[in-house]
Amino acid sequence: MQQATPAPAALSRDILHVQVILDHLGFPPGPLDGRDGPGLSSALKAFQITRQIPVTGRTDARTLQALHAHRALRPTRIVRLTAEMLAGPYVRPWPRDPQAQAKLKTMGYRSAIEKLAEMFHTTPQTLIELNSPDTRLAPGVPVQVPNAIPGSTDYPAGIKPEWRRTLADLNVGAAQPKAARIVVDKSDKVLRVFDGRGMLAAQFNVTVGSRRDPLPIGSWTINGVATNPEFHYNPKLFWDVSDKKPDALLPPGPNSPVGVVWIDLSKPHYGIHGTPEPHLIGRSESHGCIRLTNWDAARLALMVSPGTPVIFQE
Repeated sequence: MQQATPAPAALSRDILHVQVILDHLGFPPGPLDGRDGPGLSSALKAFQITRQIPVTGRTDARTLQALHAHRALRPTRIVRLTAEMLAGPYVRPWPRDPQAQAKLKTMGYRSAIEKLAEMFHTTPQTLIELNSPDTRLAPGVPVQVPNAIPGSTDYPAGIKPEWRRTLADLNVGAAQPKAARIVVDKSDKVLRVFDGRGMLAAQFNVTVGSRRDPLPIGSWTINGVATNPEFHYNPKLFWDVSDKKPDALLPPGPNSPVGVVWIDLSKPHYGIHGTPEPHLIGRSESHGCIRLTNWDAARLALMVSPGTPVIFQE
């Protein structure tokens, strides 16, 4: 007899509240979905370290007490959809072949709900759960969303207009700590940001390499940051693709293989970047690079600069 697949856990507003607070404090747990899991546990550990309380990875009494100071950050907000929030262009149907993708004008979102999910650091399913499968996505319609809205979007004056729009679309706050050092931990599947005092300033869940393309352990530096980058698809760099396949230059967009940003490293062909599949962060493998959700990668891009040291450790 085939064993029944267990039903997924229901969305918990209490868990969502904890996730939202951690996201605002710089320790995002991954998609804000109101569910427990490894991403939330890692984020809680980082928060506990910074508050100098026992590191359990759980919402125990001491942790809830520390989180209580931030209770004004409510778990959800009601927003009224605008034409700008719903603006495409959307790519439907989505071409799977890189040569077909290279002919697109943009590697854009596939639907309005996918765009809204990334905007509020969540998943399409969570938006449906917070509202209704029958909710119309149209200008003027009020919808309930995870409270990922930052305190400020007053980005530095030198930021390019298109990158400014991307940051705003992803609800990335303008006030970010300056990274003095980045540490990517393979065993914990996290990227830690340390400030000039050596203190943990932020932490992100990441996907780090695979058995075929392991994380290159060692010390590197950041060469630069490419925002909304094109992606050179080179089959020779992918063991699971035939070398006979032709190269392709893929246009920018959130559904690019590297998402909305590429943070180039001194290790050739390696970088820290976004992803078209945020729900798979920490659950899948990569071809050696460090992969984050688009909103986390964009946030990290505001923290780093050329020359920032990056350490990859087991």
